[in-house]
Amino acid sequence: MEKRVFGTTNDGTEYHLYSFTNKNNMTMVLTELGATLVSVLVPDKNGVLRDVVLGYDQPQDYIDHTCYFGTVIGRSGNRIDKGRFTINGRTYQMDINDNENNLHSGNNGYDSRKWDVRSVCEEKNSITFGLESPDGDQGFPGNFQVTVTYTLTDDNEIILHYEGSSDADTVANMTNHTYFNLAGHDSGSMEKQILMIAADAYTPVRDSQSIPTGEIAPVEGTPMDFRTAKPIGRDINADFEQLKFVGGYDHNYVLSKDAGTMKKMAEAYCEETGIAMEARTDCCGVQFYAGNFITDQTGKGGAAYGKRHGFCLESQYYPNAVNQEGFASPILKAGEKYDSVTGYRFCLK
Repeated sequence: MEKRVFGTTNDGTEYHLYSFTNKNNMTMVLTELGATLVSVLVPDKNGVLRDVVLGYDQPQDYIDHTCYFGTVIGRSGNRIDKGRFTINGRTYQMDINDNENNLHSGNNGYDSRKWDVRSVCEEKNSITFGLESPDGDQGFPGNFQVTVTYTLTDDNEIILHYEGSSDADTVANMTNHTYFNLAGHDSGSMEKQILMIAADAYTPVRDSQSIPTGEIAPVEGTPMDFRTAKPIGRDINADFEQLKFVGGYDHNYVLSKDAGTMKKMAEAYCEETGIAMEARTDCCGVQFYAGNFITDQTGKGGAAYGKRHGFCLESQYYPNAVNQEGFASPILKAGEKYDSVTGYRFCLK
């Protein structure tokens, strides 16, 4: 493991980069700010290292922008209708930061905080970040203790392991918001890259605010169908209401009825570089986001980022699940353990 200074934010807080390299010359780089995955360097078919995730060269850029590049999201990823939910007969109100709703737990999310480095295991190429979230934080009940461990295996898989507990019933729905581009973070649009999502159904949204209707709808016969691999951009502009609502793909795919069992969630491939990615999770859903709202900006190494320059596969409970009786519940009971695993494995195809 190599540790070096990343930079200082406007409030004077210093952050570091932690780099891990496996025997195959693949490298992952992380920082305490948002427990963020800053870089993933993968050898392409010609042996050239490609950084396949979007990010920034300075920590302040992560604070100033709203794309959540590579960050850990908590306590609850995705959207909560009107930022309001009820647990044990008591209603809780969160920030309204996305139209009329709460997105990624509000303006003071875990993505913008300095996580503690709890442990580093150089033998396993792993690092554990921890955070203490007090009762009332972001509007949630309970003192929530949470860690995320990143491990880079010799099988070229980055494994994220979330663990947590609370002293009161609360919502726990952690995810990671990495944007992938298998041609390289600086290569422009990823719409020609091939994607498969292992889901027969998705959760339609009711309008442009992206709150699910509560329906579980089949993908068959619609542009939402990725069961057979296809270019991400092939149907993205189709005359289909769900795509028009959110300017492309930004939907939750149904992997299972309940959380807890590891399963394949997606595969992606870039013909230009030969780099493929296989993703798996024990979550019941995955939000496929095609970067529809990436604004024109400068990323790592001066790269120009813009619309659809990266895609996200955010493992999760379904959006607004805390308010939908028909969805698996993201409520963590007091004293019980929150435990979730997601992995992204890279290979050549």
